[in-house]
Order: sequence, then structure tokens, then C-alpha cells
Amino acid sequence: MQVLLRLLCLLTLLSPWASAGASARAEGRIEVVASFSILADITQQIGGERVHVSTLVPREADAHVFQPAPQDAKRIAQARAVIINGLGFEGWMERLIKAAGGKPKIILASQSIQPLKSTDPHMHGIDPHAWHDVATIKAYVATIRDGLTAVDPDGQPLYQQRAQAYLQQLDQLDGEIRTSLAAIPAARRVIVTSHDAFGYYARAYAIRMLAPQGVSTETEASAKDIAKVIKQIRAQNIPAVILENVSDPRLLEQIARETGAKIGGKLYSDSLSLETGPASTYIDLMRHNTKTFKDAMMP
Repeated sequence: MQVLLRLLCLLTLLSPWASAGASARAEGRIEVVASFSILADITQQIGGERVHVSTLVPREADAHVFQPAPQDAKRIAQARAVIINGLGFEGWMERLIKAAGGKPKIILASQSIQPLKSTDPHMHGIDPHAWHDVATIKAYVATIRDGLTAVDPDGQPLYQQRAQAYLQQLDQLDGEIRTSLAAIPAARRVIVTSHDAFGYYARAYAIRMLAPQGVSTETEASAKDIAKVIKQIRAQNIPAVILENVSDPRLLEQIARETGAKIGGKLYSDSLSLETGPASTYIDLMRHNTKTFKDAMMP
């Protein structure tokens, strides 16, 4: 794979991304590559016009099963910084960075957090979906701010100012979420989703999540897992199951048919929506998901 990526990188010199990257360099902006769309948005909020951020995994795509292309290796080779989530989320990233060459600074956004444990064998005992807790994402902001400053010391005042303004927006967002969910009775604070991506949200906002699939969308739900969830839905009279933008809907549709629970909207778990969609930024994603959860749990 590494040899193939190195050879085929030469074929991408005239690609649209290469043109965009050349334009960014000509304008004096710092070339940054983020592994997926949520990190790209957070990075852009901090870096502003001083950085040019591109994303490896496109919006509405699943990072768990992403297959890098040769042009992705070229983008990494030309970048000043590469921002990744870590915690096993981008299982393909280490190979891609080695194949790309170059010497970008690797910024591990999750480096200062305490991750949740996972029983999913694909995730080596760690749940990587830390961005669903606003308090946790504030640690990401500090790490990305410091990483950009290390690459571009002259930009430190701007990165500091923009990061501080964004942290204030995140504090407001966290308060909005807590206020929005406050009226939900404890007995109804249960959500069924297709894969177990919302553990950090559940911990932060006192909601119990049921998911027949593991933390990774690569995991197949067993018949035993599905039967267990169906039994819980019936026993607790859970009114709705909620689909995700990166998951196959057939599993939850089967559960809904067998339990009578309704399909309660669509969540954005591992990716932002398209720019014209309801979750085009991280803050919009959290607001949209919170409204979807609330609508499903309300009596």
C-alpha cells in the first residue's frame, strides 16, 4: 500500500485540491489537513483566514471504513500540520502518514482527555467519540490552538483570540443543551441508536444509550445483541429509535418494526452534514442532535 500511494501521488499534481493548496500557499496561509469534518470545522474556527484546512474524510462519510486515496497522501506530504482525533478512530491514518512522507506536525486532538472505555474489539477498549461532550471538546480546542502556534508562532495572538472566543461559544452551547434537556423525566432519558457513538454525550447529559452495534460501524450486531435491545425497548416502553447519518438504517428499521417504536429523526455522529444541511458546523451538530434526542424522549 505504501509503495502504491507514493507512486500514484505523482498523478495528482494537477488535481483540484493541488490547485487549491497552491493558491493557499501563495496567499501565505498555513496548509492544514484534518482527518474528518468535525475536526476540520473546529480547526477553522481557531485558525480563521490564517489557515487553509482540508478534510480527508468528506462530510456525510464514515471515518471508520474510509479508504485513503493517493491524493490524500500528497495532501499530507504538503501540509504543515495534520490534525487527528486518535483513540483508534482513524485506523488507517498511521499507514497513510508513513506512505505520504513529508514532515508535517501531527496534532493529536484527544491527547489531554481521559477516554471512556469500550467493549468493541475494533476499538482496543477505547471509545473515540469524545467530541459529543462539549466540555471534552474544549480540551481539543486548547490542543489544536497550541499545535497551530507551534507550527506558526507568528499566528499565536490570532489563535489565542479566536480560541478564546470559540470557547465562550462552547460554554453557551453546553448551557443550551443542559437547559433543553432539563425537563425530560429520568425514566424517559433513554435513547436507542444504531451504533454506540454517543457514550460521551450520555455521560455529560445524563442519558442512557442503547445500541445493538458497537462503537465502530465495522462491528456487526449479533442476534443476541439485537434481541437484548428489543427486549429492553418493550420492557421500558422506549418510544423511538434514532438513525445516524453514517450507519446502515436497516438494523434500526428492523428493531422499529418488531417493537412498534417510531423512527425518531436522524443524528449526526461521526461527520458533519453537507454545508446546506442541519449540522454543517460542530455547534450546529450538537444543537441538531440535542433537539433530535429531546423530541424522541418527550412524552
